[in-house]
Amino acid sequence: MDILEDLLPILFSVFVGGIIGIEREYQLKSAGLRTMILVTLGACIFTMLSMSLGGPGSPDRIAANIITGIGFVGAGVIFKEENRVSGLTTAVTIWICASLGMTIGAGYYQEAIIGSVVVFLLLIMFKYVQDIIDRISVRYTYQITIPYEDGVVEKYESIFNEHGLKSIRGKQVKSGEKYTIIWRVQGAARKHEVCTKILLNDLSIEEFRF
Repeated sequence: MDILEDLLPILFSVFVGGIIGIEREYQLKSAGLRTMILVTLGACIFTMLSMSLGGPGSPDRIAANIITGIGFVGAGVIFKEENRVSGLTTAVTIWICASLGMTIGAGYYQEAIIGSVVVFLLLIMFKYVQDIIDRISVRYTYQITIPYEDGVVEKYESIFNEHGLKSIRGKQVKSGEKYTIIWRVQGAARKHEVCTKILLNDLSIEEFRF
C-alpha cells in the first residue's frame, strides 16, 4: 500500500510535466518534453522527501531549496538575441512545472490538476495572442553601415517615419569613411517587411542587420 501511495504522485508528476512539455516541444523550445518531465518529477520527489525526512517541525526544509535551485535551471534557457531577449517564457514554464511538482508531492492533487490545465491553456492562448501583438507592433534593432555624409541619419529616419515606424536612435560609430548607426524601430510586422526590402535594395548601404 505504501508503494502505491508513493508511486501515484510520481506517475502523476510525470504526466503533468509531459503535458506541458509536449506544448514546449511542439513550439521547438530549448527546454521541451524531457526537461519539463524531469523538473516536475524532481520537484515532486524532493517535496515527498522533505515531508518524510524534515520532521513535524520543518516539513518544508528541503522543498524551500527547490525554488532556489530551479532558478539556476531557468537562467540557463534565457539568452539575448540581437533584437530581443528569448527564453523568458520557457524559464517561467520550468518554474511553474517545479511548483506543480511540489504541489503533487505535497498531496494536493486537485490543485495540481487545475494548475496544469490553466498553464497548458495559457501557453496555447498566449502563442496566438503574441502573434496578434507582433502583427500590430514589434520591435527590431536596425544596424546600418554606410559611407559618411551630412544628413544621412535624418534620411533613414524619414524612411522609417514614412512607413509608419517609430525609431529611437542608438549607438553611432564612425570608422574612417564608414558610419554605423543603430536604431530601435517599432511598428507593425508588415511595415517592417516593406521597410527592410527598401533598405536591402539601397545600394549605398554597405551592411544591414535587423
